[in-house]
Amino acid sequence: MTFQLRNFNQLGNCISVPIPKDQDGFLGRECPVEECLGYFKIKPGTGLTGADLPCFCPYCGHKDSPKCFWTKEQIEYARSLAMRKIGDAIQRDLKQLEFNHPPRGACGIGISMEVTGGRPVPVRYYREKALETHVTCAACTLEYAIYGVFAFCPDCGAHNSEQILQKNLNLVARQVELLQKIDDADLRRNILEDALENCVSALDGFGREACRVRAAKSSAPQKCEHMSFQNLPRAAQRTGELFGINLLGGVSPQKWATAHRGFMKRHVLAHRSGVVDQQYIDEAGDRDAVVGRKIALTPGEVCDVAEATMEIGAALLRLLPHPDET
Repeated sequence: MTFQLRNFNQLGNCISVPIPKDQDGFLGRECPVEECLGYFKIKPGTGLTGADLPCFCPYCGHKDSPKCFWTKEQIEYARSLAMRKIGDAIQRDLKQLEFNHPPRGACGIGISMEVTGGRPVPVRYYREKALETHVTCAACTLEYAIYGVFAFCPDCGAHNSEQILQKNLNLVARQVELLQKIDDADLRRNILEDALENCVSALDGFGREACRVRAAKSSAPQKCEHMSFQNLPRAAQRTGELFGINLLGGVSPQKWATAHRGFMKRHVLAHRSGVVDQQYIDEAGDRDAVVGRKIALTPGEVCDVAEATMEIGAALLRLLPHPDET
């Protein structure tokens, strides 16, 4: 009797295991750097196309082959499915050894053999995790999902900080547009003040992240963790000390003055209930303001602050060293 591992040999030297996507068409990924191990998802079919393209970790920026970014759950699933296929193939091959020789004659002895296997190798199924933020890269159109807000694009490596800044400032513009539909004066002022606050918080979050990912290029990386852009003159001084750049000179004097005054107004609104003090007048140079009176704020002014904020953000990225520069 000839015994051949026909089914086993048909598997070949390599077993291909397709990794399933989630219900939205996204595929989980995990940074291979032990200190990071950041989990994210990408949508295959979007973004860059071509052979041997690298993958970037959205969180730490690590660049490597896409083959290095499989998650632990995906690897366990693939391994268990491969073992299931191997076990099933061997089981089918062993079935060839089965025989049944019935007894012959009055005193004959019959003999038979039946191959019975144990339980099939269990498949380690898994589910991709839910993430907080979905992003479409403005540079390469890759759709990806991350924890948090800021990230490097897994396809092209572009950082999304400027994209997020623009998105947040677009929301400010929509808040101002909303005022045209509201008659209540107190509600209008509340929304307008919130729009101004959003200009400041948008630049602050953006600036902190822009400096954080470039901390290695600064003169004191640990100080980049404590950056603030709520006070523009101090932010310009600090970025000059850490990165040797002139943020103030990166934008027009008019835009800088507009943003600075708007940011100072936000400080008065947040910390002095909107009542003007002498410090505000001295630092903002607002000669129309009167100590002890409520600060004035108009929709047009907030729009101007948002525009100036975007220009400052673009200047910061233009002046700061690229994270990959040596």
